[in-house]
Amino acid sequence: MRSLERQLLAWLLAALLFGTAVLATVSYVVTLEEVDETFDDSLRQIALAVAGTPGGAAALPPRPARAAVDDDRSEIDFVTQVWTPDGQLAYSSHPGLELPFSRREGHARIRGSDGNGGDWHRYTVVTEQRVVQVAQRADERSDFALDSALTVMWSLAAMVGVLAALLVAALRRGLRPLGRATRSVAERSATSLEPIGEAGLPRELQPLLRAINELLQRLSEALATQRRFVADAAHELRTPVTALRLQLQLLQRADDEADRAAALAELASGIERAQHLIEQLLHLSRLEPDAATRPFEPVDLGALARAVVGSLSIKADHKGIDLGADAEHGLRVPGDVHQLTILLSNLVENALRHGRSGGIVDVRADRLGPHPMLQVIDDGPGIAASERARVFDRFYRGEGARAESADEGCGSGLGLAIVKAIAQRHGADVSLHDGPAGRGLEVRVVFAAAAPPAAAAA
Repeated sequence: MRSLERQLLAWLLAALLFGTAVLATVSYVVTLEEVDETFDDSLRQIALAVAGTPGGAAALPPRPARAAVDDDRSEIDFVTQVWTPDGQLAYSSHPGLELPFSRREGHARIRGSDGNGGDWHRYTVVTEQRVVQVAQRADERSDFALDSALTVMWSLAAMVGVLAALLVAALRRGLRPLGRATRSVAERSATSLEPIGEAGLPRELQPLLRAINELLQRLSEALATQRRFVADAAHELRTPVTALRLQLQLLQRADDEADRAAALAELASGIERAQHLIEQLLHLSRLEPDAATRPFEPVDLGALARAVVGSLSIKADHKGIDLGADAEHGLRVPGDVHQLTILLSNLVENALRHGRSGGIVDVRADRLGPHPMLQVIDDGPGIAASERARVFDRFYRGEGARAESADEGCGSGLGLAIVKAIAQRHGADVSLHDGPAGRGLEVRVVFAAAAPPAAAAA
């Protein structure tokens, strides 16, 4: 695992070293330019001074003759040569050094002879009596500039070392709040999801801590929802399991075939109720906020209504209820067809469960203004206005529903809670109304406004 502290330190040191190299290079270039300018002026002053000296070469101090210039260039500073106008060497401060003769006055950069190679800077003064040339090696100037640049570089390198030590101390001190926050998160448990305090933390860490606190809040809500769901499920499953045990005991104690048949019917009914409750619990668990969802696709509400009515027509015939569908063609909404099938099936099953024999249940796919809408209308006892706000709560059953549930044993108190959860996931609104004739119940599921056909085609 990479260390944030080491990465920051490495990048900062790399930047400092790069800056040091750039400064040393700039120092070398600038120093060389200054040296060239200074020594060029010195060459000119010496040449002018020699050219103006009375007596010419005879007035200059003699130098011992040498066959060649020593390799030790530190002994050579300026080379002065005096020539006759016709190109005869009259004087040289360094005998044996051969530099080309030129009558071109001013500064020039020349190349030395074979024995004294390398570049030279030379200044020439031409008078009627003599030609004076003063020269200096280019390498001497480069060495001088390089020594200056190296001095600057070593000073900067020492400064980088001091800065590195200071950076290590500053980084460790600056990252201490992150270490405290890390320990605070590590000390959290599944039962301790309180937010982490932001007091005293650097401004740069606060967005991260806010994101962590939001995650802790979501985890706390998810765990609370899970605990509540498990508690509710355990409570609701206790009744059907107890009923199944009693019905099994009745079956075991049956003395004749008639009692045994009645006990078997009761046991089958109890199994159906338990299965229905378990299916509803599974549907509800899949609708939790943190549950995985499938991508939405266009769903034809008319085809959905006809399919649900077809699947429940046998149950409606068994109860003597006229179940029908009135569906508009081509009415589509984005959604999960499986979940919307569960939504509409729950609404229709509620209507059939509480409807009267010989009654009517209509399922419609229609529009409410620009909004696609599903409607389930029955002529049963309906739901009292005082209870309509609570019937969407989990495991809530009104007085009439509890009485019918005791008789038929099919109500779990989860159907409308599932309907509301699915509707919310699809951005739809569920509302309860009185039936058209003031009797029964009308349930509306209104979706967001659909795009006009022209826009959709475009």
